[in-house]
Amino acid sequence: MAWSFSICGRAQPPTTARTCGQWLVVLIFGASLILPVAAVAAPSPNAGAPLALSDAAPFGQQTASSNARELAAWVLKSGDNQALPFVIIDKIDAKVFVFDRLGTLQGAAAALLGLGRGDDSVPGIGQRKLATISPGDRTTPAGRFKASLGHDFEQDILWVDYDLALSLHRVVAGSPKDRRHARLASASPHDNRISYGCINVPADFYDRVVIPAFTGTVGIVYILPDSKPLRAVFAIPEQPADSGGAH
Repeated sequence: MAWSFSICGRAQPPTTARTCGQWLVVLIFGASLILPVAAVAAPSPNAGAPLALSDAAPFGQQTASSNARELAAWVLKSGDNQALPFVIIDKIDAKVFVFDRLGTLQGAAAALLGLGRGDDSVPGIGQRKLATISPGDRTTPAGRFKASLGHDFEQDILWVDYDLALSLHRVVAGSPKDRRHARLASASPHDNRISYGCINVPADFYDRVVIPAFTGTVGIVYILPDSKPLRAVFAIPEQPADSGGAH
């Protein structure tokens, strides 16, 4: 069985590190554990046909940005989620939305994200020691990822991209000066950039929404850009121009 250990935002042994403070140990004994698939830029050509759904994801009473709504509508109309549960992470609004395979909203919550602004991960970031990762390198990359539940050194987490050591998990205490719980509880998204790249969410939200959504299945995580245009990251067709006049 292969185990990977991540200590996002916690103190770590001085020997090794990965993004979010991850240090990787692989122990192989007995049956193997299949690790989640890395990020992919587009769905498989063999993806199933789109489900017969509304073009707009039901956000209910939740406030969602125009980018989040446009992405959700495209996901459901195109079937990009491949009939799998999916998550939309809005970095600008610091918010996470979890949907089931049919596009029904299961829950939403505030999130803590990487301290650095930017939509790409620094090459080799997953192999570097924490002390070498500058604030600007602590980014949460944008993109489409195939995710699944797994475990780190202390708890269960949702692996978003294993090679990048990118995960979504319960908020951690971290350093007292980080004030992670207070940042998560604040009304403003402007103080939610503090992690090494991982996505921190309230523990109750993780237990009540994330775990049930991904139990027994993989799913898709869409992380919206905070620097690039939406269509530079996702293959969303341009909206047709309004030609005006009578029809």
